[in-house]
Amino acid sequence: MRLTLHTFLTSDGVVQGPGGPDEDRSGGFDLGGWVVPYAGPEFDEIVDNWFPRAEAILLGRSTYEMFLGYWPRVTDPDNLIAAKINGLPKYVASRTLREPTWENTTVVESVEQVRALKEQPGGELQVHGSCGLAQDLHRAGLIDEYRLITFPITLGRGKRLFAEGLPPTAFTVVESRTAANGLSYAVLTPTAITPGGEYVVVDGALAVG
Repeated sequence: MRLTLHTFLTSDGVVQGPGGPDEDRSGGFDLGGWVVPYAGPEFDEIVDNWFPRAEAILLGRSTYEMFLGYWPRVTDPDNLIAAKINGLPKYVASRTLREPTWENTTVVESVEQVRALKEQPGGELQVHGSCGLAQDLHRAGLIDEYRLITFPITLGRGKRLFAEGLPPTAFTVVESRTAANGLSYAVLTPTAITPGGEYVVVDGALAVG
């Protein structure tokens, strides 16, 4: 399976608490819910298009518990996202959870177990949110594709997906678009970093050295 990451970011890279004020208050974060003012048809279209490709869902412990408190309550048969999240096999990364109550849930405790999941046949193993897990997977080079929606807002504090200390990574842009309300969407695949260069002056003109 291909491992794909799906997440929302502010323009300064914050991923914490996008969906509501109480989604993640860790570290005293009190700016949650920043996605909601930008929700609309274009945002919905982007997110809806993620789920037909999903064959399994992988979540960090906090995101798993947040999803568990929300998605099983969505019983509308026409809601594709709910149908996928509730019905597909789910994997939760945790070293302490022993008996998950959400049906079709399996606990994984290591990056190597995720690597083994990727070796299974199938479509996409999708990670949604799950900042800490996403960082571990990024560090291990296990993410095949990053699907990032960036919102035109800066918060100045909060958890960041690409935090200090993660390995440098270059990306190839597979798809990009900008919505009328300013949010931008990028689909990226990791690639080798091109060695840095410099601008020089040659015969009075700028050139790349």
